[in-house]
Amino acid sequence: MSNWNTTWRRILLSRFFIVPAILVVAIAGWNVYVGLHAHGLLRGRVLDAAGHPVADATVILSVHDFVTQVEKARTKTDPAGRFHFDDNDSHLIQLEAKSGAGSSPRVTIRLWFRGQDRTIAEPLRLASGA
Repeated sequence: MSNWNTTWRRILLSRFFIVPAILVVAIAGWNVYVGLHAHGLLRGRVLDAAGHPVADATVILSVHDFVTQVEKARTKTDPAGRFHFDDNDSHLIQLEAKSGAGSSPRVTIRLWFRGQDRTIAEPLRLASGA
């Protein structure tokens, strides 16, 4: 019985078992994370040149592929300058904000996977007079 335990212990502690086991755990963990964070929710804010929230600005979400860029959705900001999209299923997008106060430069965002939920940390800033 002792020889049998020693053999199994040696197998379980060998790199031929540990490395594949770590890979299986990492892949399973990544798939669970993707499953819990793949609703296509995209959130952010729009600020004017002075740093104040811009209400009722139009935010345009464009989808990027190898050669084209196609507008996929538009939304308006709330009184606090916040916007959200509920159905982004792409992993390479561009955002742009427009209002009477100006427009922002296009911001390219690359997500880790299609439909990733993300809150954009850096707000879209409107350039005055555009």
